[in-house]
Amino acid sequence: MEIIQIIGLGFVVTLLILIIKQQRPELAVQLALTLSTIIFLMVLGKINVVLDLFRDLSEKANISQMYLNTILKIIGIAYVTEFGAQVCRDAGEGAVAGKIEFAGKILIMVMAVPIIALVLETIVKLIP
Repeated sequence: MEIIQIIGLGFVVTLLILIIKQQRPELAVQLALTLSTIIFLMVLGKINVVLDLFRDLSEKANISQMYLNTILKIIGIAYVTEFGAQVCRDAGEGAVAGKIEFAGKILIMVMAVPIIALVLETIVKLIP
């Protein structure tokens, strides 16, 4: 199970960070960033399975590929934003994390406009 490997790696690195933090805090931050990158890369490959499933479902439901791609980009922005903000918080930079989250929310809102417009168009067509 990969989650067991990820948790084990997390525990080991956390213990190392706790030991090193007193003597070399900059090294502790580097270890945390390295762990974050490793975990991100470990789970990145699993995303293709989900993307393929979404593509198959959208074809069966006759949903435009443009809308599916937009939704997938929004989900991607949300995950990457959260990941980036957590890394910044781990490094003690809560203010930077907040700015990353703000930027992510704005980008999601901008990308959602075509989908919101389509929903509103559909509702207007349904109202006599």
